[in-house]
Amino acid sequence: MRERKVQCLSPMGFHDMAYTEWGDPANPRVLVCVHGLTRCGRDFDFMAQALADEFRVICPDVVGRGRSSWLKNPALYGIPQYCTDLVTLLARLDAETVNWFGTSMGGLIGMALAAPENSPIAHLVLNDVGPVISAEAIARIGEYVGRTPRFADLGQAEIYHRVVFASFGQLSDAQWRHLTEQGVRQADDGLWDIHYDPAIAEPFRQAMQVEGGARNMTLWTMYEAIRCPTLVVRGENSDLLTRETVAEMARRGPKAATVEVAAVGHAPTFMDEAQVAIVRSFLAREMR
Repeated sequence: MRERKVQCLSPMGFHDMAYTEWGDPANPRVLVCVHGLTRCGRDFDFMAQALADEFRVICPDVVGRGRSSWLKNPALYGIPQYCTDLVTLLARLDAETVNWFGTSMGGLIGMALAAPENSPIAHLVLNDVGPVISAEAIARIGEYVGRTPRFADLGQAEIYHRVVFASFGQLSDAQWRHLTEQGVRQADDGLWDIHYDPAIAEPFRQAMQVEGGARNMTLWTMYEAIRCPTLVVRGENSDLLTRETVAEMARRGPKAATVEVAAVGHAPTFMDEAQVAIVRSFLAREMR
């Protein structure tokens, strides 16, 4: 694993986006893995290590998360800025095409980048996200995003993670500890803080206030413009991506292949070989 940064630009000036890189840096087969709203690129350590013999795996910390900079203007936390930053990263990688794995928010960014003509995204994996995001999930996320408790130690932080992210399913103690360690940082006073800018919640909450509360978000026009081979992975108990939406995704646009992961909600973590095999199989089949 190699830790790097790339300089990106917003209307407020320059900022750094951190990323980890696995595998041969000369490998033209590139897999970009982008995390969910409040997570970071190190969530993908297991999958990246498992696929590093086959791909150059790139796992960014979207701005405002992990080791990346925090934006001066919270209003810029949104898909347009994230897409701009990720395009800068793709230019740094100097790859003609890339494969994209996106969990939740990372999948929305992937959809936005895969939809335009001449997109560099050759294959797209959407992990528990699609063109309809349920109001129920939006309301649930709104309950915790931006509300950042402080912890006396990693044990307290792990209890918090196990509660807030219970929908990840039955993870091992080591997996929970990994997610916790990557999801917090120790402050100068010795306490532990959630490792993202609480201001990422501001555009989210402002939109909810303007609309009078959580409502379904629909992006069918974007999805139907995608032409690359696409796989949709749904957690069996997901409250964000419904079976009805998945069925429509198989029928419309890129006519996605679909897989459901048992006993998981939002979202599968891809921290075990059985889940990683889903991605490996899809890419092997489509890249022949």
